[in-house]
Order: sequence, then C-alpha cells, then structure tokens
Amino acid sequence: MARIVVAEDDELQGELLRRYLEREGHEVEVVSDGVRALESVKDGRASLLVLDVMLPGLDGLQVSTRLREEGSELPILMVTARVTENDLLLGLDHGADDYLTKPYSPRELLARVRALLRRSAPQRVDGVLRAGDISLDPARRETRTSGRLVDLTRAEFDLLRALMSAAGSVLSRGQLLVALHGDGRFITERTIDAHVKNLRAKLELDPEAPCGIETVYGVGYRFSSTGETGPRAS
Repeated sequence: MARIVVAEDDELQGELLRRYLEREGHEVEVVSDGVRALESVKDGRASLLVLDVMLPGLDGLQVSTRLREEGSELPILMVTARVTENDLLLGLDHGADDYLTKPYSPRELLARVRALLRRSAPQRVDGVLRAGDISLDPARRETRTSGRLVDLTRAEFDLLRALMSAAGSVLSRGQLLVALHGDGRFITERTIDAHVKNLRAKLELDPEAPCGIETVYGVGYRFSSTGETGPRAS
C-alpha cells in the first residue's frame, strides 16, 4: 500500500481515480488545485503524486517545477488532455517522471502507478539497500545517511533492515519482534517503540527531514517507499 495524492480539478475524474487506486489497496487523497497539491505532499508522507496539468491556482507544470526546485524526489505521474510530443516533453522537462494522456484505461493508469512505485522503492545494489539518503549494508552491518556512518545497535540495525526490506508494507510489532529475536524470547512489543525512537534520533540529521519510518496507529510501522515519513508518534 502507498499513499497517493491525486491533483485533479474535475470532480468526477478525481473520484474515478480514487476508486481505481483504492481498489489496488492504496491510501488516496484527492485535491482540486495546485496550491493544495503542494500542501498535501510537503509532510513527506506521499509515495506518488498523480498530477493533472490544467489546475487552478498553480498548474501542474508549476507544481512539478516547485517540487523539484525544493529538492523533492517524489514520483510524479502527469495527466493531461494535451497529446502533442511537445506537450509530453514539456511535462518531463518540468520534472514529471511519466506522462499519461486522456482518455486512458484504468489498466494503463494502474500499470504506470505500479511502475513508478517500484522504481522509487528501496533498491538493492550489490546487497546494499538504498532509499533516499539512507543505505544499509547487511554484509558489513553498516548504515549511512547522507554518507555519514551511523552507529546502530544490533537490534536497531536488524529493525531497520526488516523495515527497508519490506518497504511500503506495514509490519506489526509482533512481526518486528520475530525479525529481531526469533520466537523464543519474551520481550514486550513496547520494546519496538523504543528502538524506533532511537533509530529516528540517529538517522535524522534534520528534524524537518524525517528518516522514513512511519507509525501506523494500532498496527506497527512501515518504511515509506520514498524514504519519507508520516505520523511520528509511537
């Protein structure tokens, strides 16, 4: 499951997009103008922005440009009725990752969304997991953020590896306990909350740039596929 923001000023079209994406299991927020689109993704929780070009306030090209200027790597699927090659190139030049022209089939939309989410998920290169500024090397048991070596305990390292390996999926506290200690140790689930708190403190160079570990209330934790996070409370 991913959190997807849809910026579409046509109410019917926005509702159709919501239904398509929710059927895939995603959490969806629909906004109707460019300013609200920027506001909806600034907290870092979104995994993807589906962005119509023709929006009131700020149009889709302006929204995409603003996000890239601010350093955001949020995947953007731009949607428009414009069909010329110049229009497509213009959208890509303004920071879009992919471009979908209207009318389109639900299957094509969902295929594009899946492809973008796969590309933005943590990548394993030579056994090293990478997501945003974070890299985790299981063989060397090293973790770095923005190139800085982070000193993690064994439990913190194993917890982060479990979360990154299942990026985008929610892991319960019970599942994380098994990943850390197996089935044979009696340890309370609140131990996981303490480890998460310590991990966040060690990984975040800037409190305004969360590390990617998202609290899913009443369930457990999820590592955002974009390396960004949502609710912080444990």
